[in-house]
Amino acid sequence: MKVLLLYPNLRGMYVMPTAVAIFSALLKQDNHEVRLFDTTYWEFPEDGIINHDKYKAATLQIQPYQKAKKQVPLYTTNVYEEFNKEVAAYEPDLIACSATEDLFPYAIKLLRNLRTKGKAKTILGGVFATFAPDKAIQPPEIDIICLGEGEYPLQELCKRIDKGQSYTDIPNLWVKQDGVVVKNKMTSLTDIDHLPLLDLEIFDESRYYRPMAGKIYRTIPVETHRGCPYSCAYCNSPAQEKLYKEENLRFSRLKSIENVRREMLFYKNEIQAEYLFFWADTFLALSNQYLEEFAEMYASEIGLPFWCQTRPETLSEKRVQILKKMGIHSVTLGIEHGNPQFREKLLDRKVSNKVIIDSIHLLANYNINFYVNNIIGLPTETRELAFDTIRLNRQLPAVTRNVYTYSPFHGTPLRQLAEKMGYIGSDTIASSIIGFSILNMPQFSKEAIEGVRRCFAPYLLLEEKRWPEIELAEQLTPDGDKIWENLIAECREQFFPSSTQND
Repeated sequence: MKVLLLYPNLRGMYVMPTAVAIFSALLKQDNHEVRLFDTTYWEFPEDGIINHDKYKAATLQIQPYQKAKKQVPLYTTNVYEEFNKEVAAYEPDLIACSATEDLFPYAIKLLRNLRTKGKAKTILGGVFATFAPDKAIQPPEIDIICLGEGEYPLQELCKRIDKGQSYTDIPNLWVKQDGVVVKNKMTSLTDIDHLPLLDLEIFDESRYYRPMAGKIYRTIPVETHRGCPYSCAYCNSPAQEKLYKEENLRFSRLKSIENVRREMLFYKNEIQAEYLFFWADTFLALSNQYLEEFAEMYASEIGLPFWCQTRPETLSEKRVQILKKMGIHSVTLGIEHGNPQFREKLLDRKVSNKVIIDSIHLLANYNINFYVNNIIGLPTETRELAFDTIRLNRQLPAVTRNVYTYSPFHGTPLRQLAEKMGYIGSDTIASSIIGFSILNMPQFSKEAIEGVRRCFAPYLLLEEKRWPEIELAEQLTPDGDKIWENLIAECREQFFPSSTQND
């Protein structure tokens, strides 16, 4: 049968979606025909859509880098019309879409704008379908949704459609039938040690290239484990654990070192990877034994520079030495907020500022590039609290310091708090973390949040005596815009002298 994978994505977000690559590999393994419609190559015509990389470059949240040899192409045709053409020409039996919550509306609009989908059924998967299934199944354009992991359910669905068999009883799936929704339990969990290699051929080769610390690399994502042992209130990983635990299943699991080794050797030798991207939520949640065995294998057989993300409290001198021996190039650390009491009470992040500072200086001592992530506009936050985040970041010698707008994703405790406080309605769909806040908070308005966010770099880089001047640039007015542009230009010239941004 024919499957069309639909990946709604915004221009500027270029990390390859591993889920799509896994789905394609599994379906091809079962002799199905697979195509991908990836909206990364277009700009959506709607107003207000922000290019992720362009925004971060404009606000000095990424290091300047030279353009890649292979640029991600920009198609100037209408994305909705091109999707129509693809569906009409390919005539798929199934359109399978994986979408995050902020991109769910674009997925629905793509499907809604189809003049005809022919015989194709549509299935939607991802974290939004998992944590807001009643909302995800509601649009008439959606026939089926998948809750939780989709590898096995998608395989079984395609098998049954191909054979003309009923598929209303497949675990993890909610299926519309005769005006009702058949809701199956979420009992399917993937054995990550028996997955095929990622089908990278489904992507344009330009998608392999990513800037890391000012240089472009041919970068391939690698999975070592799924799940996270922490319970951050803004993240839905804890809710994944809870959903599977209710079915007596354990969501967190490790891939064997031998299988990760096999994959990495393939990427290195066959795909000519220059850089690896470990996409686990918290890479150093690994046990010491696993990490040490993994590091020994990596240093002796792989030897490529790599990126990972972790938490400050997972670092120790021994672990940093292990990462250095492996050949780590960059690491991202989640700081999220600078006020320790607010961070612990609201975010469930029980770590002191001293541990954060010491851990980061430990990385600096070993000459490891690192980035830090922060969140602004959290429920109940004030401008004064946001400045605690700025003050903490001023003490960190990071390569770049990212600041993202809080977005109330379904499946998170903070989403529930935002609804309870009346900051959002229960029907609100979360938006992009690089857009305006969608919370209506009397003590910290959307405009005030955006003003501080866009001035984050000047507040970090320039002397504190200039803060009154920077505060004027927070105003989203023509005069404020002019001051902000001058401050950004000054910071770029002083701190990023070889500034050449990518498109």
